[in-house]
Amino acid sequence: MDTNDQVHSSRRKFLKTSALGVAAAVPAVMLVGCSSGQAPVASTGSASATGSTDSTGLPASILELKSVADKAVPITDGERQERLAKAQRLMAENKIDAMYMDGGRAMEYFTGMHWFTSERLMGFVLPKSGDPIYITPAFEESRAREQIKFGHDVRVWQEHEDPYQRVAEVMAELHASTGSLGIEEQVPYFRSARIAEALPQARLVSAIPVTGGCRAVKSPAELALMQIANEATLAAYRAIYLGLKPGMTQQDVAAWLAAAYERQGVTGGAGINVGEYTALPHGSIAPQKIVEGTPLLMDGGCRLHGYQSDITRTFTLGKPSDKMKKVFDIVLQAQTAALKAARPGASMESVDAAARQVVSDNGYGPDYKYFSHRLGHGIGMDMHEWYYLVRGNKRPLETGMTFSDEPGIYIPGEFGVRLEDDMVITADGARLFTPQSPSLEHPFA
Repeated sequence: MDTNDQVHSSRRKFLKTSALGVAAAVPAVMLVGCSSGQAPVASTGSASATGSTDSTGLPASILELKSVADKAVPITDGERQERLAKAQRLMAENKIDAMYMDGGRAMEYFTGMHWFTSERLMGFVLPKSGDPIYITPAFEESRAREQIKFGHDVRVWQEHEDPYQRVAEVMAELHASTGSLGIEEQVPYFRSARIAEALPQARLVSAIPVTGGCRAVKSPAELALMQIANEATLAAYRAIYLGLKPGMTQQDVAAWLAAAYERQGVTGGAGINVGEYTALPHGSIAPQKIVEGTPLLMDGGCRLHGYQSDITRTFTLGKPSDKMKKVFDIVLQAQTAALKAARPGASMESVDAAARQVVSDNGYGPDYKYFSHRLGHGIGMDMHEWYYLVRGNKRPLETGMTFSDEPGIYIPGEFGVRLEDDMVITADGARLFTPQSPSLEHPFA
């Protein structure tokens, strides 16, 4: 018996012997929206998802999952120091005198600080040489200093003061009041507008050449975290698949996924759609139940020490139709074609084209009619980040870049199939972090 048959047989054996009641397996779970506009997802970040799970109501396949925390090595301060130095080299190349970053993912990437933006300005200015200069509300100074590891220059502002003048003062001290200030792209518009008002002679420019230039190419330490996160997601999906029963709802599956991630020591969620709703790339909020012989599509990932996975699996319980199997095979061929096309120096649009050609050649063209979205997106600390595998993007691939590889075919009113694994560009081509899904009936290699 091959590995696929063992998985399928194990799932069926479990269904025959389990005394699980579906209602007992469903803890209260908060459903939250996905940043890409996808249908609601289960998130282990909520107290309701983690605090009320009754492990006695879970299938054995989930209870067998182990924590991956001991495998993970967090990013070191030494690596973050190297990131700051690279950012300053890119600033010089792009003639940027200083760069402003708010709290959020970019601040975490460069400094390790965890601080999320609000109406109160808290961020830092990175000069083209030297340490970051931090600007924070006065009442938050001690909390900021607890986290600061690079530099010690902290400028505070009182609640009645204009914090944007602190940015202007820093730029003046850097002799850059009439120079260029790069704005990290996730800084809110109201913030960048106020900075512009405080620096009328300066030129505000996009910092993407710097932030994207750093974050798009992953280090070995980042790739190691992404590898573990991808493996954790696939393990969670497989554990759920082994215990699924017809009649379960999206909420049932979401609750199991929350528990599967909790047992592995990570946080995450997924969009879950069944039957005709799989023909909508990001699903529907309509109530759905698993039906024997109809496809179920799970799309999501988890986060480990700040790094994401993003995996989609489409499968059926019971026997799929011949049409479903044919479509699955085409999508699998398209994913493989993209993987083979992805290599250093190849344009990003060429990878999208390789997958799209397979779909079109097999009768599901023209153009975006059935394969209605780009092939993939960059991934790292954000699930969607630089750059995109899409027509018109002639940027060349570089070693160390990471992307989703996710072709799909969506037939309105019938069903859809998407296969998604994350890949890294290596000197010899591209490799997936996880094995491809072999078939609808045997989704796990």
